[in-house]
Amino acid sequence: MWGRKRDASSMYKRVSSKDHINGHYRDDDGRLHNGIGKETGNPSWKHSLPHVLVATFSSFLFGYHLGVVNDTLESISMDLGFSGNTIAEGGAFVGSLFSGWIADGVGRRRAFQLCALPMIIGASMSATTNTLGGMLLGRFFVGTGMGLGPPVAALYVSEVSPAFVRGTYGSFTQIATCLGLMGALFIGIPAKDIVGWWRVCFWVSAIPAAVLAVLMEFCAESPHWLFKRGRIAEAEIEFEKLLGGSHFKSAVSELSKSDRGDEADAVKFSELFYGRHFKVVFIGSTLFALQQLSGINAVFYFSSAVFRSVGVPSDIANICVGIANLSGSVIAMILMDKLGRKVLLLGSFLGMAVSMGVQVAASSSIVSDSGAVYLSVGGILLFVFTFALGAGPVPGLLLSEIFPSRIRAKGMAVCMAVHWENHSKKLRLHFFLLPRVLILEGEPERGGAKVAL
Repeated sequence: MWGRKRDASSMYKRVSSKDHINGHYRDDDGRLHNGIGKETGNPSWKHSLPHVLVATFSSFLFGYHLGVVNDTLESISMDLGFSGNTIAEGGAFVGSLFSGWIADGVGRRRAFQLCALPMIIGASMSATTNTLGGMLLGRFFVGTGMGLGPPVAALYVSEVSPAFVRGTYGSFTQIATCLGLMGALFIGIPAKDIVGWWRVCFWVSAIPAAVLAVLMEFCAESPHWLFKRGRIAEAEIEFEKLLGGSHFKSAVSELSKSDRGDEADAVKFSELFYGRHFKVVFIGSTLFALQQLSGINAVFYFSSAVFRSVGVPSDIANICVGIANLSGSVIAMILMDKLGRKVLLLGSFLGMAVSMGVQVAASSSIVSDSGAVYLSVGGILLFVFTFALGAGPVPGLLLSEIFPSRIRAKGMAVCMAVHWENHSKKLRLHFFLLPRVLILEGEPERGGAKVAL
């Protein structure tokens, strides 16, 4: 075995081009895709699945922290005077912007652990603080981890997954985000009845973060990153873990041919904004900007207040939103490789436009009060469902596929930073409006009028 590692570099030269073509094929940027030849077939999906599942813990945490302030915001506001979550978005912007450099510098596994650490610290600070400053600092730490996790997860999943299940595995991150949102909404249900329950909600989030940090120690490092660092023998070992003994030799050989000389020079930040890389970075940034401009965060953060404004209990509303989100994500996972990314993305935005039309109809004077309730609730659920079909999962998965290997990590970091910048601007507007919505909504005994956002 050790002899085979030492002779790895010479082995690459002995494998012929014909063998590569018969056993494997490449995607647009030359990375190896295993598996459609008659001689070798597809590698088993079981080898890489555990590593992918551990990586999705970061997506679960991302979803959890997006939803944790939904039902708890009013309780936190009363206890601490905390009126918004935008400080977390500022931390997420910072974490996302530097995620590519971190992932390329220390590796994907260590980047996941660095993502988990500020989330544990931030959740602990938020759960124990008695001051507004402590909450803001805790949310900033959490936001840093939120910004670092998603781009690293997309990178890692794309680099350790066999090609024939890459679309499915890529959708796992969106499903994990949905489960995180649902978990936060379920755990937050008692917040309106139990004083201080919001602290429990923050403590809970430290558990999956700790699990991610520990389990990632036993996961495979990305062979692509190892090869870029010149650690060829280690890349061979990791390919064997991920693909099985009958596939890893050709995988390493093909990677050595496709990436030779491509990673020698460090990527300059300026390269992402001009020259041949500008177009692909612009496309990726636009996808994430459109994702945020769709308005999905207004639903995820304030669905409880919106549903209460039309007389629907928040716990029932949160369950319905979670089911709609998860259902759309599962369907997207099934259709991702059958219909393609573009079809799902276009269909998703069209569906969200239709749901907006339903919301407009609900607020018109020609609709009865009972009809307005059904249209409002139905419009929001349709919006969440169609978002999960394409606009949610496609951008992150597509970026890991369209970026050339040399700029993949840093290009995704820039695009995700655009995502969080738009996210932060919208949330400042939402949190400016929320107190006015709550005042108008009020309590029945106080004579408050019920309105929708």
